[in-house]
Amino acid sequence: MSVKIHKRTAPRVVARRRRHWRVRKKVRGTPTRPRLVVYRSSKHIEGQLVDDTRAICLTGFSTTSKELLARLGEDRRKTARAHVAGRMLAERARAMGIETVVFDRGGYRYHGRVRAFAEGAREGGLKV
Repeated sequence: MSVKIHKRTAPRVVARRRRHWRVRKKVRGTPTRPRLVVYRSSKHIEGQLVDDTRAICLTGFSTTSKELLARLGEDRRKTARAHVAGRMLAERARAMGIETVVFDRGGYRYHGRVRAFAEGAREGGLKV
């Protein structure tokens, strides 16, 4: 599947989209084992559980949420926020009866905030 990209898009964005499509060729989400997609911006991180067979988002969580601020302790770094967001997403997923997911790193390196999000989801009870 080719990715349509505007000609003025930054080369790093183009490279990330290509990496993401390479991963997406192999990773599929099902109703029993949805895909945990991660999107990372410069300030925030967001995770969604997607069922690719029906093409719907089951649930999601972001560091922009007001619920997150109540759960944060003194450590308010971006990596700490990502970790807590992963745990909170896992709690929502388990409330829906989802135990295992397929991790889609979204073309980002498994490093830093992406890794903290995945580890937080594992601590929350998901099998990633």
